[in-house]
Amino acid sequence: MSTHKKINTEAVKSVLYPVLFGVLIFLLWEFGVLNTILHTDTNILPPPSRIASIVAENSSKIADNLSATMTVILIGLAAGSVLGYLAAMFATRFPYFGSGALTVLSVFNAIPIVALAPVFNNWTKDVSSQADVRSTVAKILVVTVVCSASMSINAYRGLTELKPFSLDLMKSYAADNKTIFMKLRFRNSVPYIFTSLKVSVPTSVITALVSEYFAEYRAGIGRQIRDNISIAQYSSGWAYIVVACLIGIAMYIILMIFEGIFVKRTS
Repeated sequence: MSTHKKINTEAVKSVLYPVLFGVLIFLLWEFGVLNTILHTDTNILPPPSRIASIVAENSSKIADNLSATMTVILIGLAAGSVLGYLAAMFATRFPYFGSGALTVLSVFNAIPIVALAPVFNNWTKDVSSQADVRSTVAKILVVTVVCSASMSINAYRGLTELKPFSLDLMKSYAADNKTIFMKLRFRNSVPYIFTSLKVSVPTSVITALVSEYFAEYRAGIGRQIRDNISIAQYSSGWAYIVVACLIGIAMYIILMIFEGIFVKRTS
């Protein structure tokens, strides 16, 4: 078998096997086999067809909560990524002071979300007289802090771990700092940016959902999961869980598409 055919076979297997496994789990779940194995009834673990019907019946309400959650995710992810990259640039330009900033961001990344969310809810209580605005700002800040840590560390590596003698070559041409950044450091950091985003995208989704548990204003996918499960409406809770999973999957697929485009252009 040729190398090209072998690579294609491995690529097919890497996709086919997970898909077949997923289909198997779906069928076991739909026909109640999974309930028997886990010793649960269809109220606690409803079949996928029941969950799909609930999503269809409550599409308008789900769309409103989805909009609230996506606002938090997208703004927090963007703000955290920009803040993290700026911190990495600062650490690259001023290593003596910048290393301290990266350390502080790393410490924030180690703090559990369940500890950060209530603190930010308290900090933002005077931001606005409207509960929905205060709540949204608090959730965005939590996502921003969590995402900035991953970006700062990875971007710093991309900005500093250059090819041997490449920096010396740029300096030998009397290139200024701006030229070195645009032609060398930034281009080298692009793969590291996407490496960070592969961590930040799912993390931003999880952080937004968890922060909604503690939010003052009752809106968002995470809050609906909590409220429905607390009143034993497990089918509705599962419907929102499925929507949350689809958010993460869709955002990750979009990220992979953009990575293929930008990494190819900057390589």
